[in-house]
Amino acid sequence: MIRRPPRSTLFPYTTLFRSLGDVFPNFEAETNEGKIKFHDWLGKSWAILFSHPADYTPVCTTELGRVAQLKPEFDRRGVKLIGLSCDSVDDHKGWIKDIQSYCHLTDPVFPYPIISDAERTLAIELGMVDPVEKGGDGMPLTCRAVFIIGKDNTLKLSLLYPATTGRNFDEILRVVDSLMLTEEKMVATPADWKNGDPCMVVPSVKDQDFPKFFPKGVEVKEVPSGRRYIRVTPQP
Repeated sequence: MIRRPPRSTLFPYTTLFRSLGDVFPNFEAETNEGKIKFHDWLGKSWAILFSHPADYTPVCTTELGRVAQLKPEFDRRGVKLIGLSCDSVDDHKGWIKDIQSYCHLTDPVFPYPIISDAERTLAIELGMVDPVEKGGDGMPLTCRAVFIIGKDNTLKLSLLYPATTGRNFDEILRVVDSLMLTEEKMVATPADWKNGDPCMVVPSVKDQDFPKFFPKGVEVKEVPSGRRYIRVTPQP
């Protein structure tokens, strides 16, 4: 028997979905492109689900437009995109026209679906509710969440921004590059890493295994402690 946490006084239920590595919920939802079941829509691809407080709001308009502009980059990496906002499908369809106009999108077909979550059902389940910001109806707004989901349907990364702060989607692309690389290779990516930069050898790799995993070589950096833990290799 699953024991649920105590019900919140503000929301009908609280999220049971939190941790990296969890299987992402296989929810059903209405979008501007029709009804989806998430795992069926995802297939065997990576995906990004990103939420927005509301339709017809200024920061959200810039974000959805920027993601549309970057869609070819996400396509090149095999990453599907899906947005979420707490308004109706009809509102989404009308708002898309404003996004296309303001962000100078020339393709008349919007390049990814937007989930309708007017009742905040998914926002609550996925822990995306902003406790401070509220809409005109007095209901809490969805914060600016980002979930990156892998081919195995598990959560690889989550970010939560307040409703008042827009996201940098070039950074999201950088993170995708890091996640995909480090899932396949025995490396980690350092601060401010960009695709093509040197990487760090993960601590679990022994020095004698360098030739096996890193044919381009490994440089062990000297530090005052004398410990051999900063080991740098060209990106595999």
